[in-house]
Order: sequence, then structure tokens, then C-alpha cells
Amino acid sequence: MRVLRAIGLSKGDKFMDAGCGDGYISIAASKIVKNQGKVYALDEYEPSLDILRRDISQNRIENIEVRMADMTTAIPIDDNIISKCVMANVLHGFVSEGTLNPVLNGIKRVLKPGGTFAVVEFNKVEGPPGPSYNVRLSPEDVERILEEYGFSIGGTEEVGKYHYLVESFKNK
Repeated sequence: MRVLRAIGLSKGDKFMDAGCGDGYISIAASKIVKNQGKVYALDEYEPSLDILRRDISQNRIENIEVRMADMTTAIPIDDNIISKCVMANVLHGFVSEGTLNPVLNGIKRVLKPGGTFAVVEFNKVEGPPGPSYNVRLSPEDVERILEEYGFSIGGTEEVGKYHYLVESFKNK
């Protein structure tokens, strides 16, 4: 998967899928980190988590931990243990709801020093797929937000027809 290659996910990493939905990225990550690693799949929408749990069970996946979590309240993971985190198609919602502070501070808390935080968002263009234009974020918007929360920007790249990724790092 292009997003996971872009952030250099590898065997043994502890990975967090922040806002995992039905777990497409989590399942792909589990194949990369293997049993030496761990995937934490977080979302607040139980029906999506149920789909992921079913897939985990059917495929006998042992390295994904599914956690129901409202990241605006708390991220139920210990401090400084995540090496790589992806948040795909979710950040714009926290921006429009004004709930960025607890979410980004929580992600900083669980990331190891030097850990990677990658944000995937829809390109800021009119039309489907994705959210309405007025809530979409440009790569520059995402970079600015991450810098305001103390992350160092590693770069921005296209990761598909409709998406870009901004890679950042938790300062040591």
C-alpha cells in the first residue's frame, strides 16, 4: 500500500491507525509489521470496528488490537510506544469541529520521540469523492497545523488520484 511504503513502515513497528474505519490500512499494516510488531486500530464508530473485528477473526490476524476510542477525549494507548501513526481522511473533521487540541496532543503523547505521524487527506478540489470543498485542507494547511503542534515536517507527496500525504515527526 502506497501510504505505508511512503512512511517506511517495517517489520516490528508499533503502528497506530488513528480513525481506522473498517480497517483497510490496519490490515495492510499488520502484514508489514508481522508478529514482531503490533497494530492499534482506533475509531469511535462501532459498526466499522465490527467489520474490522470480523475480518481479523476470519483471517486469523493476531497482531491487530481494535480499540473503541473517541480521540477528542482520550487515546487509550501508553505513552511513547508508537513508532508510526497514520490518520487518513479524518483530520479535516477535527479541524471543522474545533477538536484538534486533544487529538494532536494525544498523538504526540503516544508517539515515540522521532516517531512518524502521517496525515492523508483529500486533495483540495471540488467534487467527489470526499467531503465538501469548504472543509478540505490543503497540504500547506496540514503542514501549518502540524508545525503548530510541534511536529517537524518531513515532506508531502501524492498517494493516489484523490489524496496526498503529509509526513511529520515527533521532535525528540
